[in-house]
Amino acid sequence: MLVFWFVSVVLLCSWELSHAQYEHLGYQDPAQELYTAPQLPADIPRIQIRLAGEKRKHNEGRVEVFYEGEWGTVCDDDFNIHAAQVVCRELGYFEAVSWSPSSKFGKGEGRIWFDNVHCKGNEKTLAQCESNGIGVSDCKHTEDVGVVCSDKRIPGFKFVNTLANNINSMNIQVEDVRIRPILSSYRKRVPVTEGYVEVKDGGKWKQLCDDAWDQMNSRVICGMFGFPGDKKYNTRVYKMFARRRKPTYWDYSINCTGNEAHLSSCKLGHTLSVKANSTCEQGSPVVVSCVPGRAFAPTPMAGYRKAFRQEQPLVRLRGGAVVGEGRVEVLKNGEWGTICDDNWNLISATVVCRELGFGSAKEALSGGQLGQGMGPVHMNEVQCSGFEKSVTECPFNMDKDSEGCSHEEDASVRCNVPAMGFQQRLRLSGGRTPFEGRVEVLKERNGSLVWGTVCGEGWGTMEAMVICRQLGLGFASNAFQETWYWPGAVNADDVVMSGVRCAGTEMSLSHCLHHGEYLSCPKGGGRFAAGVSCSETAPDLVLNPQVVEETTYIEDRPMFMLQCAYEENCLGSTSSSTPANSYRRLLRFSSQIHNNGQSDFRPKASRETWVWHDCHRHYHSMEVFTHYDLLSSNGTKVAEGHKASFCLEDSECDEGIEKRYECANFGEQGITVGCWDTYRHDIDCQWVDITDVKSGDYIFQIVINPSYEVAESDYSNNIVKCRCRYDGHRIWMYNCHIGGSISAETEDTFPGLVNNQVTHR
Repeated sequence: MLVFWFVSVVLLCSWELSHAQYEHLGYQDPAQELYTAPQLPADIPRIQIRLAGEKRKHNEGRVEVFYEGEWGTVCDDDFNIHAAQVVCRELGYFEAVSWSPSSKFGKGEGRIWFDNVHCKGNEKTLAQCESNGIGVSDCKHTEDVGVVCSDKRIPGFKFVNTLANNINSMNIQVEDVRIRPILSSYRKRVPVTEGYVEVKDGGKWKQLCDDAWDQMNSRVICGMFGFPGDKKYNTRVYKMFARRRKPTYWDYSINCTGNEAHLSSCKLGHTLSVKANSTCEQGSPVVVSCVPGRAFAPTPMAGYRKAFRQEQPLVRLRGGAVVGEGRVEVLKNGEWGTICDDNWNLISATVVCRELGFGSAKEALSGGQLGQGMGPVHMNEVQCSGFEKSVTECPFNMDKDSEGCSHEEDASVRCNVPAMGFQQRLRLSGGRTPFEGRVEVLKERNGSLVWGTVCGEGWGTMEAMVICRQLGLGFASNAFQETWYWPGAVNADDVVMSGVRCAGTEMSLSHCLHHGEYLSCPKGGGRFAAGVSCSETAPDLVLNPQVVEETTYIEDRPMFMLQCAYEENCLGSTSSSTPANSYRRLLRFSSQIHNNGQSDFRPKASRETWVWHDCHRHYHSMEVFTHYDLLSSNGTKVAEGHKASFCLEDSECDEGIEKRYECANFGEQGITVGCWDTYRHDIDCQWVDITDVKSGDYIFQIVINPSYEVAESDYSNNIVKCRCRYDGHRIWMYNCHIGGSISAETEDTFPGLVNNQVTHR
């Protein structure tokens, strides 16, 4: 008999790990052409630039210029993308992405140093661009300009200090930064949690002197690499190592306050006094030892006995494509709700990330960018200091925690997570775009690593979701059990993985249940290998529980009027023996299904494969769209129904959104983002047959997309549960709620599924 088993993460070689560890920070392969520090003419003013203000990413902000001992701003008059390009490259970023006028990142203070700036884009410093003259301006700070720079850094970039007497006010700009494992026991670990902190400046890696290093600096470094905290380490061992191998030190120290999300927001410390560039006074190289979150240190056997543990589950992320990103939801008064994006910034986002066992925040997102939530908006105008244990401890506007805020303003985060090297063990081959192809995995066979395919038998949406997440390609849009149209690598046709069953939440395909050494794939690999297509966005269906509660009633309907419903298997099992003049008792209700995601919900089956149903005179685009179940108090099913999605269309939409789908005249079916499809209580099969149900107290449960036929960004909110009392004549529906929308303690009192998320299959 074939046995399913879990396979632990295979350790990667040092080069793969090193490359993966910093890739997510935007730092590039040093093999590219190196940067040359600019040589400025003597008549060009010496300035320094930084990005400040109300930032939501470390590489964006208000442009501030340091000149004559004072920080000032730049006016947006005549500013353009060429000027933004000069600013970003002066700071060491590869290019400018965009620029923003009218103090988008907040109003600055002090002088406005530049106005009417005209750049060609190839200047080495903003001071070389034409302008009214430094300090000559008729602007106000409401016109302060801001820029957004690329994540990518300039290879070989070297920090040049032109203002030696004012160094403490400058931000840090280096080409790269890393944690380099020194001790042999840490070199083999994934992720890397302990080692020298090194910066790359001018194409060379250099250590930092620990003379002025403190715990706040370590906190920032660990946060950058996806770790929520740091811990003490064995200093004696590292001092012995430093005496044997002389370090090469960077010229400056670092001064962080501890609430920065990235090293570039820290200030430069004093210039180090070095001797032959090989040692620092009374010091040795900086070492950090970071504490990983629980998800990245699953067992003590892996050597992570002090893994971070979340104290109380008061905060969660929903709707994100990868681990460590999503809409922020908080638990308050036993109910989950969202945070309004007013004043939402990197500092508050970092508190959320650390609380959940991740590092600092890469990005604080606004405007419901990772999908809109349901229920209350619990917090508004959140202002964290950066050191709170939970975002629920941060001050916020208690007078109007949700006033003026809608779910269109839901706040989200993208957190730094540890580099696990998962992407190096997986690839998509043969697709027309990088977002699709045959799945090929790197597995050990006969003592060597070989690429091979995954058996397509039983392959589905949940497995595809894991593939897309592992490769950083977003959500699954389709799962394929045949891939003959995608010619993969010929030497990778052999099946190396079979029997894969995923819950859909795993970080790596190797974490899914699968066959061990003895594979079973009757059709073989090649054309029958598994494949996927991925998408950066996905729909998210949510049922309105209030509509269910308000529209429930009982109808006694004669059997002769239920022939179509009988053919569709929408009646109880005893209906086959019910005379035509007898009645069936039906629990009727309406369903209002919203699409709160980021892309339209479309049926899996293509239009030409829809099935015409002659009885109802309509097409079925999905075999089963919803399940309706009546459960006893102990969770036993006493009655059930199902609804084929014979007509997925936009019944109504939010203001400003146009309907796109209509079933009439064989029209396209689907639900547009921001729209909802209403199944009225008076249409066929929109019921549960309770003819044989005795009076009593029950749980009514509705599950949308129960077979996971269509990928969604969040399956956990696909369930609605209600309490139900039936006295044999009348029925009462109350306490209806979305699965996962209330506290775990309250949810435990409702038997049945907690949510529609797979735990195992």
